[in-house]
Amino acid sequence: MSVHAKLNIPIDKVLPKHIAIIMDGNNRWAKARRLPSLAGHKAGVDSVRSVIEGCVEYGIQSLTLFAFSSENWKRPELEVSGLMELFSLALNREAKKLHKNNIRLNVIGDKSRFSESLQKKIAKVEALTADNTLLTLNVAANYGGHWDIVQAAQRLAKDCVEGRCTPEDITESVFDHYVMLHEQPKPDLCIRTGGENRISNFLVWQMAYTELYFVDDYWPDFNKNSLATAIRDFCARERRFGKTSAQIEAEASA
Repeated sequence: MSVHAKLNIPIDKVLPKHIAIIMDGNNRWAKARRLPSLAGHKAGVDSVRSVIEGCVEYGIQSLTLFAFSSENWKRPELEVSGLMELFSLALNREAKKLHKNNIRLNVIGDKSRFSESLQKKIAKVEALTADNTLLTLNVAANYGGHWDIVQAAQRLAKDCVEGRCTPEDITESVFDHYVMLHEQPKPDLCIRTGGENRISNFLVWQMAYTELYFVDDYWPDFNKNSLATAIRDFCARERRFGKTSAQIEAEASA
């Protein structure tokens, strides 16, 4: 059965190549059940597995998950330490599964703030899965969109100072090569769970033309069927990129 048939969408519809997700609502999910906040984060890991399975089934090339923002360090110390431990455990448990299923792990963000042991685990799993091609799983950890742009500007400025380029050489295309995920398609679709309608400093540069999809479900209640619903919504939209509908229709019929 074709992917379009599985999703129940017309064969001429273009599927997203890259999906980004803001996984929001773990704490509120746990609170509603009178559970500690970490229970919500643990339940959210099952949703991650389900969504990865859906991305593989639906032929998505890249999946970027906003796991821990640079602002999340402000959360209670116990919750932050629990999240770091959960991240470490997930790396241990999922590494072989990712590799077996031809999935590449790519962690983006300022990893220098993580413990040395966690940094080593991240590097180990990234190296193990580096040549995998079925799906690229980007995990944004200690990531912020403003940080991404600043680090890109710093590296570009260094190249200018060291003579590898000049200010006159700088274009949007050149700058794009210094931000995270530049080697992958730009996100076509960004999903945010939890009922909030904002992007919260996520992939600010990369999502200039990304379609946004907001859902009230908390992240632990989101799964691959929810993903399919989001993809169907995406496929029903007209993406114009500054053009008119008439221009899009003319190009499609040419």
